[in-house]
Amino acid sequence: MAEITPTLLSVGPPRLLSGLDRVARVDRVTHLTVHGSQPDLRADELVDLAENIGLRGRGGAGFPFARKVQAVMDSARRRGTGTAVVVNGSEGEPSCLKDTALLLHTPHLVLDGASLAARALGAAEVWLGVTRGDVEQSLRSAIAERGPAAPALKVARLPERFVTGEGSALISGISQAPALPSGRRVRSSDSGLGGLPTLLSNTETYAQLSVAARLGALDYRSTGLPDDPGTTLLTVAGNRVVETPTGVPLSYVLQVCGTGPGQGVLIGGYHGGWLTADAASSVLVSRESIAKAGASLGAGAVIPIPLTTCPAGEAVRVARWMADESAGQCGPCFIGLPGLADDLEKVVRGGGPGALEAVRRRMDAVARRGACSHPDGTIRFVKTALEVFAAHFSAHALGSDCGLPVTGVLPVSKEAPPEVKALPSASSPKALPGRETEPAEKLLVDWTLCQGHGLCADAAPGVIRLGEDGYPQRAVSAVPPELRTEALRAVRRCPALALRLQS
Repeated sequence: MAEITPTLLSVGPPRLLSGLDRVARVDRVTHLTVHGSQPDLRADELVDLAENIGLRGRGGAGFPFARKVQAVMDSARRRGTGTAVVVNGSEGEPSCLKDTALLLHTPHLVLDGASLAARALGAAEVWLGVTRGDVEQSLRSAIAERGPAAPALKVARLPERFVTGEGSALISGISQAPALPSGRRVRSSDSGLGGLPTLLSNTETYAQLSVAARLGALDYRSTGLPDDPGTTLLTVAGNRVVETPTGVPLSYVLQVCGTGPGQGVLIGGYHGGWLTADAASSVLVSRESIAKAGASLGAGAVIPIPLTTCPAGEAVRVARWMADESAGQCGPCFIGLPGLADDLEKVVRGGGPGALEAVRRRMDAVARRGACSHPDGTIRFVKTALEVFAAHFSAHALGSDCGLPVTGVLPVSKEAPPEVKALPSASSPKALPGRETEPAEKLLVDWTLCQGHGLCADAAPGVIRLGEDGYPQRAVSAVPPELRTEALRAVRRCPALALRLQS
């Protein structure tokens, strides 16, 4: 795991990373010393505050927070039910660490913001979905520091993979069901955790809410741009978390982090898009400025490609990882993304102009057909890479290697997804109606085909073990629902086609 270096560029009233110049982790006492007590707001006051500061979700889509709160309120009133509040702290992408930095270093801001929203909506519990063990421990320590309080604060440890951060997957995992996207177009504000109208937003959003509630709209807007006020968190180059006012030139942020735009810059993470070095040097840190340049701020990841690495080879690594991170529940993910990674690799290996055409055809076949946003986000990454690094890809396709190594500046996870670990408690939410445990599946080895490559154990270590002879220990292995993605990956990677899933 990358070491996180938090950096605060903002000045003025306390913000998200305030206090870290004194201590490595802001405990409850230091938190109250720096920020003061958290005020309470009524639901209508919460909506007004979010509207006045233009607060948007900081997890990728940038949906207006006030509209989310209002939708939960309207749904609960219409149905006559209670509500729930969920914090998405999964951050399953290796290039994003900003939410992890908050949960490790300033967890009380996040807990304050989520508790504020829960009290305003009358929710009895706040659930925080996370994937890292150190983040889970930091939150549990912070909750213990606060003592008994209402609403109750609870943590669920979920599988560390990209699709866990999708809203329905996160809620399903907290509900002790497989943390996979549901594929249904049902908003969490209508039916989320336990079937209740649920306010679901990411970690930084709740931390920003906590700061704004203390400062008030006027002081909050004193920093940043008039139409995009406040600060934002960026993860730069995969290890530096920076809090910066909006409106600051991106080139200045890169300079502070000891780097530059290089050959081009990825904005928004692996569901984001690439900017040329010139475009990256001219944009401001704002949603509008970055959107006009053809990218999206998304989850706040900013990764320059140095002059010393091959951008085409780096793109192939990420495309392959994104294919492996698929939920495996629909054709565009299960078949389309591995095929796209294969086609892109053929380009880099000198497949000729036809290989580039194959990549474009594959993207057209996958676009807008997925059960969740994962296929479209991956296509956006590949499509903009082909545009920004067109000369590199063209040279590779024609057999002219660029001569640059692939150094791994775009981080990808190499660890197998951990087992789902939801909180075992009598007060834990039950599985949602209609989401009962899926029937058990089995992974079968056809001994007439198996050649002992051993790739299956690398792809699915939670399902397959190799014997001393290098062959799988068992011909039949049970596949728990939470390890189904691993099993599907093993089936795809077996070069002898000796594996299959059977219900």
